[in-house]
Amino acid sequence: MRPPSDTHAYPAHWEADVVLRDGGTAQIRPITADDAQRLVSFYERVSDESKYYRFFAPYPRLSDRDVHRFTHHDYVDRVGLAATVGDEFIATVRYDRIDGQGLAATGPADEAEVAFLVQDAHQGRGVASALLEHIAAVARERGIRRFAAEVLPANTKMIKVFTDAGFTQKRSFEDGVVRLELDLEPTDRSLAVMRAREQRAEARSVQRLLAPGSVAVIGAGRAPGGVGRTVLRGLLDGGFTGHVHAVNRRFPGEWKRLNPEGIPAHRSIREIDGPVDLAVVAVPADQVPSVVADCGEHGVQGLVVVSAGYAESGPEGRDRQRELVRQARTYGMRIIGPNAFGIINTADGVRLNASLSPRLPAPGRLGLFTQSGAIGIALLSGLDRRGAGTAGVSTFISAGNRADVSGNDLLQYWYDDPRTDVALMYLESIGNPRKFTRLARRTAAVKPVVVVKGARHSGSAPTGHAVPATGIPDATVSALLRQAGVIRVDTVTELVDAGLLLGSQPLPAGPRIAILGNSESLGLLTYDACLAEGLRPLPPRDLTTAAARDDFRRALAAALADDACDAVVVTAIPWVGDADAADLAGAMRGAAAEAAAGGAAKPVAVVHLEIPGLVEALAAPWGAPGAHGGQEGGEPFPAPRIPAYPAAERAVRALAEAVGYARWRRQAAEEPGRVPQYEDIDEAGAAADIDVLLAPSDSTEAAPPGGPRPEVPAPPPVSLSAPDAQRLLARYGVSVLPAFPAPDPDAAVRAAARLGFPVALKTTAPQLRHRADLGGVRLDLGGEAELRRSYAELTGYLGAPEELRLVVQRMAPRGVDTVVRAAIDPAAGAVLSFGLAGAPSELLGDTAHRLVPATDRDAAELIRSIRTAPLLFGWRGSRPVDTAALEELLLRVSRLVDDHPEVVGVDLEPVVVAPHGLSVLGAAVRLAPPPPRTDLGPRHLPSY
Repeated sequence: MRPPSDTHAYPAHWEADVVLRDGGTAQIRPITADDAQRLVSFYERVSDESKYYRFFAPYPRLSDRDVHRFTHHDYVDRVGLAATVGDEFIATVRYDRIDGQGLAATGPADEAEVAFLVQDAHQGRGVASALLEHIAAVARERGIRRFAAEVLPANTKMIKVFTDAGFTQKRSFEDGVVRLELDLEPTDRSLAVMRAREQRAEARSVQRLLAPGSVAVIGAGRAPGGVGRTVLRGLLDGGFTGHVHAVNRRFPGEWKRLNPEGIPAHRSIREIDGPVDLAVVAVPADQVPSVVADCGEHGVQGLVVVSAGYAESGPEGRDRQRELVRQARTYGMRIIGPNAFGIINTADGVRLNASLSPRLPAPGRLGLFTQSGAIGIALLSGLDRRGAGTAGVSTFISAGNRADVSGNDLLQYWYDDPRTDVALMYLESIGNPRKFTRLARRTAAVKPVVVVKGARHSGSAPTGHAVPATGIPDATVSALLRQAGVIRVDTVTELVDAGLLLGSQPLPAGPRIAILGNSESLGLLTYDACLAEGLRPLPPRDLTTAAARDDFRRALAAALADDACDAVVVTAIPWVGDADAADLAGAMRGAAAEAAAGGAAKPVAVVHLEIPGLVEALAAPWGAPGAHGGQEGGEPFPAPRIPAYPAAERAVRALAEAVGYARWRRQAAEEPGRVPQYEDIDEAGAAADIDVLLAPSDSTEAAPPGGPRPEVPAPPPVSLSAPDAQRLLARYGVSVLPAFPAPDPDAAVRAAARLGFPVALKTTAPQLRHRADLGGVRLDLGGEAELRRSYAELTGYLGAPEELRLVVQRMAPRGVDTVVRAAIDPAAGAVLSFGLAGAPSELLGDTAHRLVPATDRDAAELIRSIRTAPLLFGWRGSRPVDTAALEELLLRVSRLVDDHPEVVGVDLEPVVVAPHGLSVLGAAVRLAPPPPRTDLGPRHLPSY
């Protein structure tokens, strides 16, 4: 943090690291009085043309008055931000609040003049676009709603920055100057522009790591063995197509090459002639800072830090890790690690194995990301052992402590990577669940994303992972992943099982599964497994143990041609005779090839028991023995590779995941869902109510003469009173059944008379609220005598009236008691939850969740995804309830918390859903200052 430069404390929360268009990074921060020399040096490096565009006249140097003006800000009416690389400015932006006549002003004026200046060497990197996002967010925070900018017509680059931003704008031309006015309220288009830029930049930053032209291994030992030398050996043995350098400060001065590898040897990366794109750092942690500095000065683009001794080792290591990230970003570099296993890219033009893996895996269509080196080894080994040809690896990243590059970055890269068809991820922590689910949803719309999450029940992230604390239970994480179309599995074995199927087979059109094979018993086990996974198996077809290869081929061809079948499971056991695995594999692959050629491609999985060589034959390249099929005397078809499983349950589970994912993808394409717009919602009125309810007290300390204004402390969270909560909810069309306090029997009678009998008498004390099992509720009280008797019973049994906080409420129509909640998680944002009231949600955890804003499709799925949902739809002859009204209530609550981030909690309990309509009997609302919503503000890299 830096000292204040004028009258307001330095706003450290405006600092941000951003990824630029070319994949490099820069820091954006407020300009302070200490930046005077940096500003002068920056201005000296700007061309005369750029200076002319900024000031509309020749302006060769800044005067002392200019420097003072551009470095002294109050951070409210005058704000300046700088983009920096290293310790130097590469761009600046500032705004000055103005009034209607264009003169300097203070609040409540809500317009500001904005101007940029970008160093010529950094133009075209997207610096100005990033600065505009951040200065706009700052302006909105300070009550500014519009930007005005005057630009010379020849300054087409800056005009494009404004026009491409997506904000609502006006454009005029007067006195030879283009005047632009931007409404700073985010729009769908501005958000889409920001996210598209984010995707391109972050994908490019990963691409720079995965496809370097040259690699330096820093810490390569003088003798074979050790971590650095292992990485070096992997690069060379894998056939890396670029240049490789070995770096070790202890190399003798006369060494020019490292033998027996025969590659250039250097004592420092500074000695290397020419660029180095990627550095693998394998030195002790205390030596890493000097290595990073050397890399930054040499222009290295990215680092893979395999060194340990960081956050996984305790508080000192955590501080060391933060400093590592800060130092690397200062130079515009991104980091894999620390404590990383490494990265792999099998592309023919790259063949990069910058990892501790002993060899480059077979190329294929699977992208792998893991936060654990041990799990990374297991994944690579599992894929290789089970037939790498079925679905090999496109890219592999084992990020260790993932202090910088994370799974989110890889989703950005894989989204439009033509070499990756399936994304497999092992995650132990999710630093930004809201962003992860957004990116996963977008990626899952075009290719499967399969996730296994470790540390599900430990209650915290692994020690090496610096992520924000989150209160989201694992069940909620699962629900949010399902909403995003992510396939979540429980084990690494299931991750490989699903990857092999999805990477080699077409998606199934439905849940109907044909089963055929030479074992009746194995067919029955497969049938039972299908039922257990919610699939619809057809009766198994037993080919008997005498079945030959042609029998399998004809049976599989018939199943694939059957319109009543969506997928096929072939079961096989060892047979008596001299037929071999290659023959059987060729028969099955031939049938699949013919079906695909005839437009009837369907997924096929094989379950086998101890048939040596079958896995390999099913995965062999086309043209290998048994790897092709065709008609007698005809040309062979390219034979699809088929995944094989040693147990029916594993094959069926992978197939069930594919069926569920295919269904989600079809629905997402056909019915993407929308957020309804209700005409009776009073968003402005709700905002005004919230401002009043959160208004600070009048005791705010005044600023001393000439001194800085003290920061106003954020007001504490507010639990609204019942009337305030009901009024706020009513702004969004949510009516709460009135309830009147009953401090004594006479008050209860008066309340009942006002409401009309029959009524309910119930306690609202916190320890008794929603506890029907304790007898704190009396229903259907039809008259005064019955009401007084119930009052006496409750106060005699449970306590004094002032302890019970009794209320009288009109009876609602009978129905199903449900619970609707919305809460803000610091990492995930707003989460909408639904369940049945009482034991189902409280005891059994039968609650469903969706991220806000929820669409109409989300609301419909939400109420149908709990296990007790049949109670809403006429279970055992009961009348179905009004689920349409329930869905509308969920959508209205979603809109409330999405429109007003100050609403940090809404609890509606119980919500009685009747056959016609519903009644909200209890409501609680909590307000707090808007929490940080890391996925909705200007783009930036995480900082923990």
